[in-house]
Amino acid sequence: MEIKLKLFKAEDAPAIVALFRSTVRIINAQHYNEAQIKAWAPDVIYEDKWAEKLLKSHTVVAWHNDTLCGFGDIDATGYLDHLFVHKDYQGCGVATLIEKEIEKHARIQGHNVITVAASITAKPFFLKKGYNVVREQQVTFNGQQFTNFFMEKVL
Repeated sequence: MEIKLKLFKAEDAPAIVALFRSTVRIINAQHYNEAQIKAWAPDVIYEDKWAEKLLKSHTVVAWHNDTLCGFGDIDATGYLDHLFVHKDYQGCGVATLIEKEIEKHARIQGHNVITVAASITAKPFFLKKGYNVVREQQVTFNGQQFTNFFMEKVL
């Protein structure tokens, strides 16, 4: 299976929002309750706001033919904000490709550390990639409290 990585363009926003919503609702639902999932991935997500935010970061999109199969981004501080993979491409190496590209970019930018607030679902992936848990934390988003893990990888 050939996966192509590209830089995010504003016109990718609708596909990214759809991928994010379905991934959270299907994959992350194994670790979070229904109210949390609805808060995290609501019916209404403003694509223009996502596009604006992702254009400010180094955002990588992964495509298999005409299907967006994943995306990830890192901001100017070295914070990896998103890493999501389409439900039909879980376990195919898409997240690894994106993470490697983000790490390469971080090194070029002179970062010594990448940080991430990993979900319960994503924590094992990041541990395998050399990230360490700094702390477990409780965060509130859209009125719901979530457990996640502030993690870092020293480059």
